[in-house]
Amino acid sequence: MKFSLRQLQVFTALCHSQNMTRAAEQLNMSQSAASSALKELEQQFDVQLFDRIGKRLQINERGRSLRPHVEALLEQAAEVEFLLEDKGASSSLKVGATLTIGNYLAVGIMAKMMQQNKDAEINLSVANTSEITAKVLNFELDIGLIEGEVQHPDLDVIEWCDDQLVVFCAPDHPFAKTGTLNDKQLKQTSWILREEGSGTRQAFDRAMHGLLPSLTIAHELQHTEAIKRAVEANLGIGCLSKVTLEDAFKRGSLVPLTVKGRDFSRKFYFVLHKKKYRGASIGQWMELCRVGNS
Repeated sequence: MKFSLRQLQVFTALCHSQNMTRAAEQLNMSQSAASSALKELEQQFDVQLFDRIGKRLQINERGRSLRPHVEALLEQAAEVEFLLEDKGASSSLKVGATLTIGNYLAVGIMAKMMQQNKDAEINLSVANTSEITAKVLNFELDIGLIEGEVQHPDLDVIEWCDDQLVVFCAPDHPFAKTGTLNDKQLKQTSWILREEGSGTRQAFDRAMHGLLPSLTIAHELQHTEAIKRAVEANLGIGCLSKVTLEDAFKRGSLVPLTVKGRDFSRKFYFVLHKKKYRGASIGQWMELCRVGNS
């Protein structure tokens, strides 16, 4: 074999950092050793995998086509190492979740997986749908759990479970006595919503098709708790996933509203890179997600 796993590790580290110094630090190597590893890899096959732009290394088309295969090979090598050390399959997992899922569902799934496998190492990143999708595409995450619908030729987007958005207000808001809203009332009030790029906002915009230009959006906030507090303070009405509102509805600090003729149903999805190596830990995680929401 003309290449070494170390050379491939340098290649993938550079794909992520685009900087030789940071890649070397990530691998606990000297910069000269990392540079030599990349140079040898390219010279052995008479290829150039990165374009040199000053001190920055920008992956080129040849490198991009190679990257998914290298990422998969290195993950398989890690599993082989675990098996040789009699540790079973590798249980390291990098999970990304959108805010609703990350804050209200993913932590419980993490706990169950760690109970089943004491050696499990799970890193959870929480961001909006567009950010999680970008990280899956860049192989920074093994799997994403998202609220929004995405389409990309390099991604597998797999249905996970159903969810429901709910419009809500403060108990002393005039709409709390009305209970059911029509389109005219939706246009007359102020809204406090998630930011564009989030799955929740995507579902809201779809539900409000035909009304969006007429709505008054007073605030766009990145966190569900901030939206709930703002609605409690009567700064407007909101729309979030039912799972984020159940405790507030039980306490009576927020009141659910029914909206005539609008569909607020949506789905949660798994998102994976099509060329990502899917080890046992990914399968275990997906199974726990499905069991927990069946």
